[in-house]
Amino acid sequence: RFFPDIPGLSAFPELNVRTYVRHNGYPGVWFFSLDAANPIAVRLARRFFRLPYFDAAMEVSASETQVRYHSRRTHTGAKPAAFTADYRPTGPAYHATPGTLDDWLTARYCFFASDAVHPLDPQAGLYRCDIHHKPWTLQPARVEIGENTMTGPIDLVLPDIPPLLQYAARTEVVGWLPKRVG
Repeated sequence: RFFPDIPGLSAFPELNVRTYVRHNGYPGVWFFSLDAANPIAVRLARRFFRLPYFDAAMEVSASETQVRYHSRRTHTGAKPAAFTADYRPTGPAYHATPGTLDDWLTARYCFFASDAVHPLDPQAGLYRCDIHHKPWTLQPARVEIGENTMTGPIDLVLPDIPPLLQYAARTEVVGWLPKRVG
């Protein structure tokens, strides 16, 4: 938030596995994992934001009609995880209407993290990091998923149903340093 964009550090491919939570009235996001193709950003986010970032080999290529996305976790000592998909927008851009599911999923202005080494560690701290972004510009979308083992490391089996999917070309986010909240 206090720095201008840093070439090679401010924008990079990223993939996350998350859920939606609420703590003391604050709706936010809890990340199970964040894979990124930028080793410096991974180290900084792990250290200063207590986020479960992992190094990954990632490739994103876009044509006029689709985006091809490949990610393979390469983080030393981490359980393997991979994701490959081709996706594309299929309709006009819009902003989510307040009160809709699209709004609920995208209008999150904080995330939570912990410094726990073990989930039941009584000394672990819970942190909230406030963020800000403009409302996401969304489009309906289609996806063809080739491989998705991203939830395997947390022993979560995804149901065999079509994914809920929206396309957002770009979202810029600014954030503040985390505050201990528990």
